[in-house]
Amino acid sequence: MLLSDGTGLSRLAKVLAGVALIGALAGCQVRPLYSTPSGTEGKLASISLSEAGDRVEQQVRNDLIFLFTGGAGEAQNAVYHLEMDVTSKTVGVLNDVRTDTARSGRVTVTADYNLTKSDSGETIASGKRSAVAMVDFPSQEFAKLRAIRDAENRGARELAELIRADVASALARR
Repeated sequence: MLLSDGTGLSRLAKVLAGVALIGALAGCQVRPLYSTPSGTEGKLASISLSEAGDRVEQQVRNDLIFLFTGGAGEAQNAVYHLEMDVTSKTVGVLNDVRTDTARSGRVTVTADYNLTKSDSGETIASGKRSAVAMVDFPSQEFAKLRAIRDAENRGARELAELIRADVASALARR
């Protein structure tokens, strides 16, 4: 009688779905990514970075050094080396029809990176990441240059955080 009215069948389906969900979650492993200095945090602190070629690349480099070491400075005895190539591009996206000048724009900061082991040259992680920062262009030229520089700095900071997450994830798997 219980299965004939349909309520028992839906209850049975709910119980089976709950058991299947518990079984699936039992295989999950939750642990902190940056747990101990001997773990990922210690590995991040032992990364040296390539020299910068321009201002935006230097900003990304500085942000990464701070993120990797927590403000302690660049690693002296580096176990890993991060080679980066950073580019920045500014594009106007909203043009004023009367004056044919851009009123706002987008700054895209892109990095190609390659993390290798210093002693063997083995590639640990590599990739390409980009970050976008929006910018308003004022009518004064100096203010416009300053706004673009601020957008480049914001993009560089966001890009450094993305690269740090990628590198930390790769080192956590080792």
